[in-house]
Formats: sequence, C-alpha cells, structure tokens
Amino acid sequence: MFIIGIAGGSGSGKTTLVNSILKRVPFDQISILTQDSYYKDSGHLPMEQRKELNFDHPDSIEWDLMLSDIQKLKNDELVESPTYSYITCTRQEETIRVEPKKILLVEGILIFTCRQLCEEMDMRIYLEVDADHRLSRIIQRDMESRGRTAQDVIERYYKTVRPMYEEFIRPSRREADMLVVGGGLNVAAAEFISSAISAKL
Repeated sequence: MFIIGIAGGSGSGKTTLVNSILKRVPFDQISILTQDSYYKDSGHLPMEQRKELNFDHPDSIEWDLMLSDIQKLKNDELVESPTYSYITCTRQEETIRVEPKKILLVEGILIFTCRQLCEEMDMRIYLEVDADHRLSRIIQRDMESRGRTAQDVIERYYKTVRPMYEEFIRPSRREADMLVVGGGLNVAAAEFISSAISAKL
C-alpha cells in the first residue's frame, strides 16, 4: 500500500484536490481516510461548550484510533472509519467502511503535526494558499454545510482558526515532500500527483 498525505490550512482545497485525483485515477484502486472523521466525541458536553470547541488544535483529534486504522489497512484489513457531525459536534453512530487498496489518501489540516502519522506516509503534500482565499472558502463552506452564519465563521476564524494555523498547521509544512501553490485548484499539480499514483499502480 502506498500512502499519500494531503494537508494544508482550512479552506486550502484538500477535498477539491482529492476529487480531482479521483477523476484521473481508477477509483477502485484508491481508499480515502479523512482526519475530520477522527475528532474526539464531545457529546458529553453542553451544546454551548461544544460551539466553542477548537477544531484546529492537534489535541482535538483521536490520533491513536486514526493511526490504528491506517495500520490495519496496511495489514490488508477492513476498517470502520468513524463519522463526525459539525452540526452537533458529536461522533455519529454511522461508520464508513474503508477497504485496503493499493493507494490510500489521507487528508486533513493537522495530519502533518502527528509524527507517527507522518512516518506511515510514503508521500506528503502540503497545499499553500493565501489567507484571504482560504477565509472566503471557509465562510462559504461553513455557511452551506455546517449551519453557521458569516459572523460566526469570521469570529471563529480570528479566535482559533488563524492562530492555530500559525502555531501548528503552517509549521507542519516542513514535513511535506511537495508544496502545491494555489491548493486544490492547481490543475497541473493534480495531474502530476495522479501520474505518480498511476505509476505506482
């Protein structure tokens, strides 16, 4: 199994890049694991406290479970990846079955902050996108899919998203083998990565 990590700040286009790769490479050869599925469950907290959670700090992720699932996939085992709701800030009962395949794409804003996770990856890609573009994408995404107002998103951005980006996410790019300027919208990068995957297949 060849494992590719795709990281970058919130709104850098990680999902866009993954989807672009999937259009160019046989879908049945690739499995996907997303960091967002591994946020710690906060169902024991009152809703008001859940709304204040910092999703951009490494401590918000259940790394041991994510690492265990990756190692199971490398050992040719099926895994039931958890699912997480940003609306309720809780882990859901539903799981997503992930099958071991030749290529595993692992994506998330914080994945390069975990040393053990980095060591499992054969290729590490960091998406470099300027702050203004990322903020506009975050506002659009959070309003459409996470039930937040523009004001809520902007307040959260300056309170946690930007500080955590500067403290944890941006420094983690030193772990990358490849920097993609322009993020997920960089078509040339998507084609290059897809070619590298095709070569492995």
